[in-house]
Amino acid sequence: MTVCFAFIGAKALYMLFIWLASAMAGSYLSGRKGYGEKPGLASSLLVPVLAPLVWLLLPKRASERRRR
Repeated sequence: MTVCFAFIGAKALYMLFIWLASAMAGSYLSGRKGYGEKPGLASSLLVPVLAPLVWLLLPKRASERRRR
């Protein structure tokens, strides 16, 4: 019986790592695009795997284009 709980714990730990890595990626990508880190972090925490992909597809902010 305890073996089943151990497997559930390992899967939960791996899912937690994926969730946190997705949050880091979304925050980084949104910051680089000029939107700030908070929108990327919030969207990645709510929709873990899909949000970093969305941040990859969004264009840069207009003010960021003028700076560079």
